[in-house]
Amino acid sequence: MTHAIALTVGDVSRAAGVAPSAVRFYEKHGVITATRGNGNQRLFDESASCRIKVAKLAQRVGLTVREIADLFADLPPAVGQEDWARMAAALLAESERRTAELRACLAEMQAGGPLCEVVDRLS
Repeated sequence: MTHAIALTVGDVSRAAGVAPSAVRFYEKHGVITATRGNGNQRLFDESASCRIKVAKLAQRVGLTVREIADLFADLPPAVGQEDWARMAAALLAESERRTAELRACLAEMQAGGPLCEVVDRLS
């Protein structure tokens, strides 16, 4: 970690508004990283809660945790405004793509016919 502040799982969970188990989940899947302190306690830098908040937003867009971890893999440890702008652009593009796909699906369903054929045409 590059930041001097070392936050515990509890600190990060409170700041991100998630349960402590969610902090461990995001760490397990590579969205955030921890070092180990005395007594093998997980310690996070101050960016961990922000990364979790952004990950939650990305999940609402429809990304899987694996896809989110892949996006975050390109972020430097000390995330700057330009880095977040690139992340926002990627999330916006993916959101627009998924929205267009959903609209096409809705139009196919409104056209009628067996749903399994709608799925086949959209795949």
